[in-house]
Amino acid sequence: MTINAGHSSRIRPKDRDAVIQALRAGVVPRTGQHHIQVGRAAEVQALVADIDRIADGGAGSRFVIGDYGSGKTFFLQLVRSIALEKRLVTVHADLSPDRRLHATGGQARALYAELMRNMATRAKPDGGALANVVERFVSQVLTSARDAGESPHVVIRRRLTELSELTGGYDFAEVVAKYWEGHDQENDQLKADAVRWLRGEFTTRSDARNALGVRTIVDDSTFYDHLKLLARFVRMAGFDGLLVCLDEMVNLYKLHNAQARNANYEQILRIVNDSLQGSAASLGFVFGGTPDFLMDTRRGLYSYSALQSRLVENAFAGDGRVDHSGPVIRLANLSPEDFYVLLMKLRHVWAGGDATAYLVPDAAIEAFMAHCAGRIGDAYFRTPRTTIRSFLDLLAILDQHQDLDWRALVDATEIEPDPDPDLAALPGTEPAADDDLASFRL
Repeated sequence: MTINAGHSSRIRPKDRDAVIQALRAGVVPRTGQHHIQVGRAAEVQALVADIDRIADGGAGSRFVIGDYGSGKTFFLQLVRSIALEKRLVTVHADLSPDRRLHATGGQARALYAELMRNMATRAKPDGGALANVVERFVSQVLTSARDAGESPHVVIRRRLTELSELTGGYDFAEVVAKYWEGHDQENDQLKADAVRWLRGEFTTRSDARNALGVRTIVDDSTFYDHLKLLARFVRMAGFDGLLVCLDEMVNLYKLHNAQARNANYEQILRIVNDSLQGSAASLGFVFGGTPDFLMDTRRGLYSYSALQSRLVENAFAGDGRVDHSGPVIRLANLSPEDFYVLLMKLRHVWAGGDATAYLVPDAAIEAFMAHCAGRIGDAYFRTPRTTIRSFLDLLAILDQHQDLDWRALVDATEIEPDPDPDLAALPGTEPAADDDLASFRL
């Protein structure tokens, strides 16, 4: 097997360590994904087209669907990194029992707060960028006011006028104006309270009124409205749009209560409709979920007829024909050839991009794959998390004990298939009560 991984440049130690440490811990790296990306060029190109549309003032929503271990989370992280490079602001979160799109007990507000904590820009890719975005908006206002000879207060009010036409826009504009007042008066507490409100961290309206003089807060009922406001605001701050990445959507599929599921699916329908009809601007969504979450006609998105009609696949696709222009992007499992290239890239990353520092030859990669295939079958490349970890552990030992022979270590490698946490059967009965937290299968 002679596949060229196509590496030539050196890799920064920061990126190398981020990739290696994350993969050895069994999680997706936050940075450096492009160093280990394999295959899926068409899928990536489809999402790049969405990002370009968002940057042009449009909207989009995609459902990234794949089996457990197919690389959905990695794909979403890769899309996020591309969006950052293209001057978008990104927010991301995983759905969980206490974070979802629609609820009555604060779970939607909790999801919004998590998204805001994970807000990232190209200059601040690791999250926590909300205050920087607001500060950038204020700095631009000061520059414009100075150039025009106007009061900054007048300029900021004029720029925020367009937000007032949206649901919740008036108070959103008021809070941003309060941030400016805190900036102007060197009142750090007022600035901090404004950022807290924008992050969705106020839990009562009375606290918000006392701190900022506004009568509303980000709550369960205004979750999506505030994301639309935020998309407009980030453009005012000089960015090209907002990309929202939501993973682990299977948690909605796990809801026991049909009413709770349908309320969340109704919120998804609203997002999809806004994307298709042009009601949202500079805003994109990428949802990550399993085939059951999409296609199960009893619990999945297909159980909601309006969503099924919008998400149904192209009837002319099939027999090797794939339509990447539709709302659903299906991720196939890696092939053995893809996995071979991935291991070559991991070897390259471990060496910091220096081909002369490779710890093992190509023959070792082939032997390692053959050993894994003999132990756990095709699970080694179809759900490769533990296989990748074992390969990196092998490199770690060889790096520290260079007198060892890789052949002996490969033969001694113990590996088990990566278990799917969603394989447990869902209960067949549903509770009558619509308890927001109890409605999740924990």
